[in-house]
Amino acid sequence: MNKQLFSAVTALSVMTVAPAAWSDTHDGAMDVPKITSTVVLDEREAPWDMAFLPDGTMFFTEKCDGLSVRTPDGTVNALYGMTESEGYADAGSDLFCEGQAGMLGVVPDRHFDENRTLYVYSSSTKYHGDGCKTNFERCDGNIVMRFKVSDDLKSVSDRTDIVNDIQYKPFDSDQPFGGPGAHNGGRLRVGPGGYLWVSGGDRHRGVCPQDGTLLCGKVLRIDGNGNAHPDNDPPEGFDKRIYTYGHRNVQGIDFRPSDGKAFTAEHGPWHNDEITALVNGGNAGWDPAQNTGGRGECPDQYCGYEPNQLDAVDPAIRAAYTPMSDTRFEDLMPATWNNNGFSQGTGSAAFLKGGNWGIYEGRLAVGIMGIAFGDTPEGSRIDLISITPDGLGINGITRMPLGFSARFRGLVMGPDNALYVATDEGQILKVTAESMQ
Repeated sequence: MNKQLFSAVTALSVMTVAPAAWSDTHDGAMDVPKITSTVVLDEREAPWDMAFLPDGTMFFTEKCDGLSVRTPDGTVNALYGMTESEGYADAGSDLFCEGQAGMLGVVPDRHFDENRTLYVYSSSTKYHGDGCKTNFERCDGNIVMRFKVSDDLKSVSDRTDIVNDIQYKPFDSDQPFGGPGAHNGGRLRVGPGGYLWVSGGDRHRGVCPQDGTLLCGKVLRIDGNGNAHPDNDPPEGFDKRIYTYGHRNVQGIDFRPSDGKAFTAEHGPWHNDEITALVNGGNAGWDPAQNTGGRGECPDQYCGYEPNQLDAVDPAIRAAYTPMSDTRFEDLMPATWNNNGFSQGTGSAAFLKGGNWGIYEGRLAVGIMGIAFGDTPEGSRIDLISITPDGLGINGITRMPLGFSARFRGLVMGPDNALYVATDEGQILKVTAESMQ
């Protein structure tokens, strides 16, 4: 069985809802933990990402407001805002929020205790230049910033833009959901070895994912100055900062604790949300360019959506038209999981760590935002995915038994082995697991 078929077959595993717990009196029973959730922060403005220090200090971003920090005693300090934000110690007049764009990912440097360095992803007007007059040009409008955080956690300083050329969509286009600011990716994580990983999106431009001179539709692996990791191995002629390419909109990335392998979670185009095991220099297979793959011309030169697919259409028909993982590519990284062929808004992802998670320890927790379109079922949930050792398939999926649904936008593990979850509705939640053994 080839890898692509194996991946598709394993993706059909049945989703189950876990019981709250198995009793200690069940000798030999599986250790299904008791899972509970509590609200850490409420009434925030679209919280998008969180990042922790070992003592429980939590940095977090709000897409249209800015960067803040919650100290271990519960105090919240507003550190760095966007244009027109209020109440922040400092702000960037070039930073803005539009559509899906804004202040997104945040992560501390692995040597934060020594250098007080924090990285933040945001949309910016600073590097637009003359390239943002239409949607068909290179428009550099997403950046990665580096800050120094004060010892008292009340301010940041020394902003340095270490990546300033990630593309942005400046105008409306003749596509469903075609507003400006689409598909920015934006998740930041520090991987094994301490390098910074930056996830991107295709910004609704057809040539982006497969064009190695552009950073849209890519995953980058760089150092703290924005330079390429020396072992990155993209195809010849590609920007050396690129680790993988051919992506649509990666909003989740994390590293398997057992071997450090990188996995991404990615939105599909009305079909096939995907989890993918990354391979250095590999191609995720998304190619929405017109006049390729058997397609002709498409509205605004982007075949990622089609207006004539607005009505209920079998996802398999859409997948045949513009596949998420196009088998035309010899360097294709086959999807580990494809959400049973549906696209429901796969957001952030985090591997569960700690024995308190029982049988779920080591699984990939994936936030699903529950987009229901056409014949797509609603599905706001967090899936716990057991991935095979080779990364090419799954053993099964369990729905996390939270007792409520929300648009789960950001997931990250805290130093206390709890899973912290940001929702579009404005909450940051702490999800804890208690082993029953």
